[in-house]
Amino acid sequence: MHTITTALPELNDTREISPSQAEAFRKNGHILISNVLNTDEAVAYREVIADAANQYNTEKRSMEERDTYGKAFLQIMNLWCVDERVKKFVLARRFAKMAADLMGVSNVRIYHDQALFKEPGGGPTPWHQDQYYWPVDTHNTVTMWMPLVDIDVEMGMLTFATGSHKNGVVFDYEISDESEDAFNKYVAEHQFPITRASTMKAGDATWHYGYTIHSAPGNNSPNMREVMTVIYMAEDAKITAPKHKWQQNDHATWLLDLPIGGPAASALNPLVL
Repeated sequence: MHTITTALPELNDTREISPSQAEAFRKNGHILISNVLNTDEAVAYREVIADAANQYNTEKRSMEERDTYGKAFLQIMNLWCVDERVKKFVLARRFAKMAADLMGVSNVRIYHDQALFKEPGGGPTPWHQDQYYWPVDTHNTVTMWMPLVDIDVEMGMLTFATGSHKNGVVFDYEISDESEDAFNKYVAEHQFPITRASTMKAGDATWHYGYTIHSAPGNNSPNMREVMTVIYMAEDAKITAPKHKWQQNDHATWLLDLPIGGPAASALNPLVL
């Protein structure tokens, strides 16, 4: 495990989530909150997360050799388990308290983290629902999606179908061309407003429910879109029987095959508050 070589900013203070922010999040299924990290904090953690993502990235194929999912981003998961510097970020109390307050729960567990680096020329991320992959029984799951560099739409801004989180899992599709087509029709038929920021600064963050339908355009800029995410679930989440191979994989990988019906509380799912 990588050890801390320089002092990193502490992220264990708390930030207030206003009642209006919590209401908007629960109504819309997503929210953008500015300055979750200040400039100095964002610079410090960008360095360590980018270093770890580069070290543990296993994607060696050229862009042309990859499928739609592979072209969408470089995806490096659970960096907190292999790098003590990244662990300070992922287990930060500041983020966890915001997640808990947005969902209206008393405490949260980590599901897993993901560095999502969209390369220059990287393709779009198709419409999908994150919680399609997760064998847990609660709708109280949220992903914090934080750019580590300033980004705009040209680089692949996260895009939401506002209000689309209320019907649970909609389709039996992983992230794919098929999910893009099916969700495109579903979003249009239900007239969900399409929402995305025009710009985000490093250290800003969007938060979205696990059932919120979302996507991102390709990266048409010359720069890497560096994003770090942390997925949280309510502390009382229980494990459900996997419905397909993707949930079987998640049950084994993130929940360590703990008993179905029991708490989603493996060694990889610590309480954060």
